[in-house]
Amino acid sequence: MTETPSGNFIASAKRTIDMEAQAVIAMAERIGEEFEKACQLLLRCDGRVIVTGMGKSGHIARKIAATLASTGTPSYFVHPGEASHGDMGMITAADAVIALSNSGEVNEIVTLLPLLKRLGISLIAMTGNPRSTLAQAANAHLDTGVATEACPLDLAPTSSTTTALVMGDALAIALLEARGFTAEDFAFSHPGGTLGRKLLLKVEDVMKTGAAIPTVTATTVLSSALLEISNKGLGMTTVTNTAGQLTGIFTDGDLRRALDQRVDINNTPIAELMTTGAKTASPNMLAAEALRIMEKHEISALVVVDEAGNTCGVLHLMHLLHAGIA
Repeated sequence: MTETPSGNFIASAKRTIDMEAQAVIAMAERIGEEFEKACQLLLRCDGRVIVTGMGKSGHIARKIAATLASTGTPSYFVHPGEASHGDMGMITAADAVIALSNSGEVNEIVTLLPLLKRLGISLIAMTGNPRSTLAQAANAHLDTGVATEACPLDLAPTSSTTTALVMGDALAIALLEARGFTAEDFAFSHPGGTLGRKLLLKVEDVMKTGAAIPTVTATTVLSSALLEISNKGLGMTTVTNTAGQLTGIFTDGDLRRALDQRVDINNTPIAELMTTGAKTASPNMLAAEALRIMEKHEISALVVVDEAGNTCGVLHLMHLLHAGIA
């Protein structure tokens, strides 16, 4: 068997990637009123968003339906061929339909158009031909057309399926943002495995509580505060008032500044050295959100306070690492 030079494979891969990237960029420039209309129709949908397509478009439609469903838009895939043989019963007048077809003329979908019209369903078409039967019948048309497929024969769906996939993601994210969909909402759709653990675990599940919390009062001298930090092993201590409310924290960074100022560690109260306005977390906060706060502010620990402002825990980066969050 004759071997093909490996350089040909690399050149082919780069050409394919470049062609598909250019197709997506060109499509982005066509985003406008029709995309806005499609989003509004989907937001007003009281039922489910049905996504349909034949062949390779069907594979993309399945993925779009899955992405919508996991980001706050109830959705599922219906095969257009099966819809003509009973599965139309899965579609109700409260639903909306997204139909994918690069040509816009695929028989299995065109056959469904009169039935969808009879139900009064909002139809969003995703095609590469704005003059096609499907595009003309739609309430909103999203142009996913490409100048040419990445396939050198210009036959195998490649660039066109990529643009359709990206358009589906664009719809899902636009709707996610419009709904105010949160990380906690996302968690309920992804309860299993590492992703579920990251999204469902809360601060109260991993924080240190009770005697494990490093705590001193404002009048505690620095030397005693250092013993508390050393004993609790978190590289910091909370500073609380007599009611147990947080008034400040003292960290290794504060210690370095104190040593630079040559303070008397046996006589200087921690109130003169502590940091006020510390970043905090609530017990019910998702651990993943607490991690984002740490990363944003470049800190390694958060004091956990309840609704009354009382210190109820400390969350350290190492706790998140052990829990598989970080």
